[in-house]
Order: sequence, then structure tokens, then C-alpha cells
Amino acid sequence: MGAHFSTPLDMTVNLLEDQRAVWIVAAISFLLFLIGNLPWQLDDYDQAKQAFMSFEMVKEGHWFYQRTPHEHVATKPPLMGWISAGFFALTRSWDLSWRLPSLLAAIALAVLLFRTASSAYGSIAGLVALSAFGLNLLSPRLATLVRTDMPLALVIFLIGLLIWQKIHLSQDWTSQDRVYLFALLTLAMLIKGPIVYAFLLPGMGLFEWLRRRFAWGYARVVAGVADPGQHARSQATVSVWPGWWPWIASLAVFLLWVGGGILFQPAFFDEVVMREFLGRFGETIHRPQPLYFYLPHLLHKFAPWSLLLIAICIVYLAGRRWRVGAALREMSPETFWLLCWSVGGLIVMSLIPSKRVDRIFPIIPPLCLLLAAQASAGVGVLRRPYLVVAVLFAIFFTGGYASWKVITGYRDRRDALATFGRKVYETAMTQHLRYEVVSAKDEGLLLYLQKMRYIEPDRAVSEWNAGELDALVASKEKAADLMPQLRAATASQLKSSDIEKGQGTRYVLIVR
Repeated sequence: MGAHFSTPLDMTVNLLEDQRAVWIVAAISFLLFLIGNLPWQLDDYDQAKQAFMSFEMVKEGHWFYQRTPHEHVATKPPLMGWISAGFFALTRSWDLSWRLPSLLAAIALAVLLFRTASSAYGSIAGLVALSAFGLNLLSPRLATLVRTDMPLALVIFLIGLLIWQKIHLSQDWTSQDRVYLFALLTLAMLIKGPIVYAFLLPGMGLFEWLRRRFAWGYARVVAGVADPGQHARSQATVSVWPGWWPWIASLAVFLLWVGGGILFQPAFFDEVVMREFLGRFGETIHRPQPLYFYLPHLLHKFAPWSLLLIAICIVYLAGRRWRVGAALREMSPETFWLLCWSVGGLIVMSLIPSKRVDRIFPIIPPLCLLLAAQASAGVGVLRRPYLVVAVLFAIFFTGGYASWKVITGYRDRRDALATFGRKVYETAMTQHLRYEVVSAKDEGLLLYLQKMRYIEPDRAVSEWNAGELDALVASKEKAADLMPQLRAATASQLKSSDIEKGQGTRYVLIVR
């Protein structure tokens, strides 16, 4: 017998199917999730507004309607605030309670994608789905950001995955399925409102329209058949539409919250209904962005997987002489649902004038599963070496970028205000100081100092001179105006003046 020599293709297959590769990718991904936003602070991306919701719930018992640090009406539904308040009851740490919901949602998405892709398309597809989700520039950034994007993406993915399973198994909708769908839709509504419709309904409509146009059927699962996936498609069809009541009932729950806000909260209608929701569709309140805004950002933030998706699509169409209709007819219905789901959400979100990169994140998980399906179907025997190159590139590209962000964050003292606030709070607690914060533009400052409200300079002067205060936190500019009016006041050594490059407002602690 002649000796067997491993070819490069054999080595590639072995590498992709090696269980250790999964553990390595998972470990790197979860590490990036943990460190992606270090050093932790609340000074950007409206994190302070989201964090203040749960802080107010715990401190003042406002469980349904909250405000922002600057006394405006909070515009998000309360579910994520409830979850963070629950984590605070368990951990007694605000930093953990604010960031754990997104981190756990990111881990759950990674596990779901890996298991779904592996069970449906094989171990290589599972590795690809896990790598695509964990090793891009968006997921590590959002994994510990104090925002609603990652939990919302998890709930939307669970809904889309339920539809995918119905198509994959060719099953009809049951009452239990509809109750499950209603629960998920309600969760999404209480996280961020009806935006869930934009990520799901367009894809469902597109899928149903093209299914009828191409006269698609589904392979019914027949008892006694070892591999139902090998059946030819029958003309009996299964609809992706579960009926109206889960959508209407979940919207009714959201509208109940909105109605209560309009009735009982001053300025709720103007701030939430008109400005936050309807204002997104205009070009006067929120900063509008061009129609193509999300495309270049997705190409960059989802690289190299975005490029791999495009490359596979080009090869797939070229092999069918660019006959798009024929290519779509050959695509399996469940894979085509992933395509409709992703594209539908991208189109609708692109049509809304108000745009921000993180808002498109819920289409990333279905794109990861779509890429896994394409990798499974393959575009020839050369596909696997390219997958290895993509995984290795993603590890170095994403890992390098995340490491650079962390290093520069500490080097530039991006958490200078957070560090200052924590030191002031610890000093006040240790020395039993009665202290307040003079009105400032930095929303996170209140949370660092664990205060509920800013006070105006006139009130600060009055309470100080009346002996009701032992310390004040003020910006350097306001401190210069206040000091001559405060009796026996001195500036302490605690200052936030260590911010480099002139970024941010500098603050000082005034003491007696």
C-alpha cells in the first residue's frame, strides 16, 4: 500500500472541522466581547440616558416612565431598565448591571448561531457562523455598550429563527407557536418599540411574493423517511405568515405604555411620539443621512464576511450565467428566507432618513446564518481554503482593531471623567460629605457621582452659604464664577484635568 500524503485541501478540511478551532474562535470572540469597550465610561452613544433609566427605577421607584439626566422624558420603553435593575439587585454593581444584558445577549446569539448552523448545515458552517458573528467590528463594540441594540438583535433573531424553522421543517403554525411569537414581539416592543416591524415584515412580504411568483413548494416531512431533506418539493405550501393577532396584540401592549405616557407624563407626546418616533421619518429634527449610508458601513464593519458574501454571490450567479431568477429558484426556501430577511431590513432601514451604524445591527445575525448556508452549499472545492483565510484574517483584523481601541482608550484617558466621578463619590462617602453637582452638559457625570439631579448655580450658592452643603462638583469655568460667592470654599486636589488632547469638560471638587 502506498503512503497517503495530505493535500492542502485535506489539511484545510481537517482544520475547519477540528473542534479546537471552534473553541479558539469562541474564546477570542468572548474575550473581545468583554474588552471591546474598555475603559468603561458612559460619555458617548447615549449610554448615560439608557443607564439612567434603571438608576432612577431603583433610586426613585419610577418603573414605567423615566427621564434623562437633563430632565427630559426618557424615550425608550422600560424593559431594559427593568433587567438592569434586576441585575443590580443581584450584583450591587451598576457597571455590571448596565452591561450584563448586552453581554449575555451577545453570548446567547453566538451560541444560537453556532448550534443552528451546525445542526442544519454541518460543523464547518457552524464555525463560519460563529466566526462571522464574533469577529467583526460591530459585535464586540455593542457587546458591553449600555444600549438596547444587542438585546433587540437577540429577540429579532429568535423571531426570524422561528420562521426559518417553520420553512426548514415545512411545518404549519400552531397556537403554541403564535403565543411564543407574541411573547417575543412584546419583548421587542418593550425594548425599542415598533422598529421590530422594519426588520421582519418587509422580508416576510418579499419572501411570500417571490414564493408565489416562482411557484415554490416545500418538501413535507414524511414519516419513515431517513432524510426528509432529500424529498422533491411538493406543491403543498407553508406560509411564513403566522396570522395577525401576535403582531396586533404585542403592538397593543406597546400602545398601552404610550397611552399612559401621553396621559400622565408631561411632554411625553412631544418628546417620544413626535420627536423620537415620527421625527425619524423627517429630515428636520434628526440629522438625515443619504440612502446608501448603511452599505459602505456594513462592508467595512462586517469585513471580511461582507466581502466573502459578495464573492460567493458573484460566483454563484456566474455559474448560472447571471440568470437571477433561475438562481433564486434553485435556492432552498429556508436560505432564501435568510436573504429576504436581511435585505428587507436593510432596505427599510435605509429608507428612514435618521440613521446610525448600530441601528442596522439586527441584520448581522441572519447574514451570519446566510453565510453559513452558502459555505455549506459551496461554490466549488476551493471554498474551504478561502474560509480558513477569512477566519484568520478576521481574528487579526478584529482583534487588532479592538486591542488598538482599548490601548488608545487607556492612553488617552478616555475614562477620565468616570475616574474623577468615582473618586469624588468615594471621598464623599468616606468623609460623609453633603455634596451636589452643578448643572453640566456631561450626562454621565450624575451617574458617576450617583446623584439624581443637577442643581443650578444660584441654588448651589444659596445652599452652600446656608451651611447645607460640604462639597460641590462644577466645571472649571463655573467653578471660577462660583468660588468668589462661596464662603470658605477651596478647590480640592480632585480634578478631571488629566484629560488629554483638550477633549471634554474639566471638573473640580470644591470643598470647605
